[in-house]
Amino acid sequence: DEQLDLDDGRWEDIHVVTGALKLFLRELPEPLVPFSHFDKFIAAIKIQDPSLRGRCIRDLVLSLPPAHHNTMKVLFRHLCRVVEHKEENRMSVQSVAIVFGPTLLRPASEESNMAMHMVFQNQVVEHILNHYGYIF
Repeated sequence: DEQLDLDDGRWEDIHVVTGALKLFLRELPEPLVPFSHFDKFIAAIKIQDPSLRGRCIRDLVLSLPPAHHNTMKVLFRHLCRVVEHKEENRMSVQSVAIVFGPTLLRPASEESNMAMHMVFQNQVVEHILNHYGYIF
């Protein structure tokens, strides 16, 4: 309900804006990739055949509920633009995946092997960034 003045100088620092976006996404009751899809995405990214892996991830993204799919499409389009400017902002595909992977894709329970999951979470985000045009 708070009215924000985006022309206020405090919003000029990109780290503030990015931090706010990550915080918003992290505090959602369910992540952008729903809990019900977490294991499916992890299994898909482990597929050795690149063609099959690509189709499987695309099909999983298409199977997301409309609000999740549409938000993901807009967010990843923006993140692809961020990556296009990696020479100036030092945010490569890998960097963006490391920053956003655990926020966008997380298990319902943190009891499982977090370190191992984090590798795959990042790989899923990296794959979607690298294949945005095919997936969306």
